Amino acid sequence: MTDSTALLHKHSFVELGARQRAKALLDAGTFRELLDPFQRVMSPWLSRQGVVPQADDGVVIAKGTLEGLPVVIAAIEGAFQGGSLGEVGGAKIAGALELAAEDNRKGIPTRAVLLLETGGVRLQEANLGLAAIADIHAAIVDLRQYQPVVGVVAGSVGCFGGMSIAAGLCSYLLVTREARLGLNGPQVIEQEAGLEEYDSRDRPFIWSLTGGEQRFATGLVDRYADDDVAQIRQQVGELLKQGLPAQQRSTQAELFLQRLARLDAEPQIEPATVRDLYQGERS
Repeated sequence: MTDSTALLHKHSFVELGARQRAKALLDAGTFRELLDPFQRVMSPWLSRQGVVPQADDGVVIAKGTLEGLPVVIAAIEGAFQGGSLGEVGGAKIAGALELAAEDNRKGIPTRAVLLLETGGVRLQEANLGLAAIADIHAAIVDLRQYQPVVGVVAGSVGCFGGMSIAAGLCSYLLVTREARLGLNGPQVIEQEAGLEEYDSRDRPFIWSLTGGEQRFATGLVDRYADDDVAQIRQQVGELLKQGLPAQQRSTQAELFLQRLARLDAEPQIEPATVRDLYQGERS
């Protein structure tokens, strides 16, 4: 098969909406959505501020199987309010993870997959959104005692803010080249540090720092996949079958502090410098 023919056979994961992504990962015929849009469980706060709410609050929760394994998927819709999380959407994700943990305590080995397409907390809901994200963090830590929690950052919104912390708490992370992962988004850094420090319009610069390829090369994520449904599904399945990691990434604080200590912060640090240092450390 030629490169051009292979490209024609690829099915983009990035271009799918949240509900389509969840369906694409689960085994055919097993998709069952919890609190679907017809339940009308949506944010009560947005309309008061002149923002049209969405019937599922931008979060899709689905149960099913992936290669025969019981799985719950929480998919964030990046096209709605930049994938921001408020009270309702955050509660849906936290509740799904909590129920998965309860399944495990009852002997049902339910795993979790988080499809992270989010800028973090929804500013219109401020403290309510922050509290919901904190509940998600706690639920991930609880569930990962029993089964792996796999995070997928595909693009094009990326994963930022409090949900980047949720990504860091996942047992495994998978990214694409189009993905971005960082605590603060480019516009926020530019606003606080200035244009000379961080130009949010410089796309090659942004991706060289926080893009999926760089995050994988520096060991901050576990898998790197093409923007292809079949490949992402295969890799997520492999990670779920791999079981719990020997050590969760979020418990390796000393390792990351040692890495930071080895960087000379006086000169302008180039992305390639960080990559070479971390790759040399892993080899």
